[in-house]
Amino acid sequence: MTTAPREEEAIRALAERLTKAHRTTRTPDEVAAAVADAHASFHGRPVRDFVPVLVERKARATLTHPQAIGRARES
Repeated sequence: MTTAPREEEAIRALAERLTKAHRTTRTPDEVAAAVADAHASFHGRPVRDFVPVLVERKARATLTHPQAIGRARES
């Protein structure tokens, strides 16, 4: 299944927002990795409408609470 252009744009915009929000505590690579990991966790899910919102929640949790990284990957 390919990602819709609208979803791709939402994920790009999310990565930019999180990079700005965490610029003093995280590198752009760390933000990109958190977003990519969160996005990958929804691969193969048939309903895509809420994926950007769910990705943002997971990525924010990972960036804000590094100990949550393992838990975010499990869910």
